[in-house]
Amino acid sequence: MDGVIVVADDEPHIRILIEQSLEELADDGVTILLVGDGETALSTIVARKPQLVVLDAMMPKMNGFDVCYAVKKELVLDDVFVILLTAKGQEYDRQRGQEVGANLYMTKPFDPDELLARAREVLGS
Repeated sequence: MDGVIVVADDEPHIRILIEQSLEELADDGVTILLVGDGETALSTIVARKPQLVVLDAMMPKMNGFDVCYAVKKELVLDDVFVILLTAKGQEYDRQRGQEVGANLYMTKPFDPDELLARAREVLGS
């Protein structure tokens, strides 16, 4: 299986936890790219055209909602599946996630098995 996943979170330990959750996919040939802010996430998404993006909502330079909006509404990259993964679990935040085009909204702490299962669905494995 080939593919690219971009993981964007400003907290290094969360990036590592997400990477560990998805490492089975890396063993199958999927490239997992880790970035620490929204601007880098957006430029990486544009350059690498990943199948899956995991975005933290609260990041420096550009938050996850804005990155998602840019990907889905401005660049119209419909084939990029976006998961907003955030500690913000209020209904308002979920609605905002839907409005900016997120395919899935997950709250922290997240279930690593659920994240892996979703990633497998998106990548078709």
